[in-house]
Amino acid sequence: MTRPRVPSLVALRAFEAVGRTGSMRAAGDELAVSHTVVSRHIQNLQESLGVTLVRAQGRGVILTERGSFLYEQLSQAFDIIARATVAVRPPSRTTLNIWCIPGIANRRLLQRLPELTDPPNRWEVNLQPTLSHPDLSRGEADAEIVYADVITTHLDIASEPLIRPRVFPVASPSYLARHPAITSLKDLASIALIHEESTEQWERWFRLAGLVDLPQLGGQRLWHAHLAIEAARLGQGVAIANDVLVEDDLRTGALVELLSTSVYMGTYQLVALKERWRDPAIVALRNWLQNVLAGAPNGRTGACESP
Repeated sequence: MTRPRVPSLVALRAFEAVGRTGSMRAAGDELAVSHTVVSRHIQNLQESLGVTLVRAQGRGVILTERGSFLYEQLSQAFDIIARATVAVRPPSRTTLNIWCIPGIANRRLLQRLPELTDPPNRWEVNLQPTLSHPDLSRGEADAEIVYADVITTHLDIASEPLIRPRVFPVASPSYLARHPAITSLKDLASIALIHEESTEQWERWFRLAGLVDLPQLGGQRLWHAHLAIEAARLGQGVAIANDVLVEDDLRTGALVELLSTSVYMGTYQLVALKERWRDPAIVALRNWLQNVLAGAPNGRTGACESP
């Protein structure tokens, strides 16, 4: 019997990622392609099937009735494929698949990875900087490093707060030399700031710092913290940062902290399945992260498991 023609597997994988994350951009981050590529895959898939699978809603997308049906079936199919490939793969060195918020991955963890991959550990590490969240129960990752306001809790999930850093504005000495002195929160809010995905983070920071009448904020958007900080280092404006991300830059003088504030906005956390919390690889990762972040100034470290 001839099997019906199957649409592009690449397009199906993109659709499954969109259905799971609810966002073209988040799916693109997960698949390491741009959101426009993901959107093109979805359009081609809809044209191939002759049905509408997704609809725009706010800043994300939702699945139609037929889209939901297809997503549920594809999700099960990809689970089967994942289990089959794991089952036939020969034993090898222990691999740690870690999904991590991009800022800390690029500016703090990358330089210390040899401590995990070199002797005596010899772990095989796959570090994926992304704003998406893996489905740990499906084995998409062994662990996740997130930055969140509250400690992650779930019936099947264990979490450990790693550090709660102070958040503050930074700029390069060259930028400050070219612009009038910034002596107040009002002065800071009036200049072109460097934003990540939106102005929301800066708006929240100003409220926590005590600025009541906040004007409309301007400035470029660079989507990720490490890009915003790099733009500040290049003298392009003022970025929002924290102790973990700019410790080295402050010490060398590449960046300068503006004003004197004490604002805390979130906690870096390690998240993994409870059933794997005491696996040697997860324990090694937890110990390594504690060592990497132990020297960060003004941070508050702690350890706990979710209830």
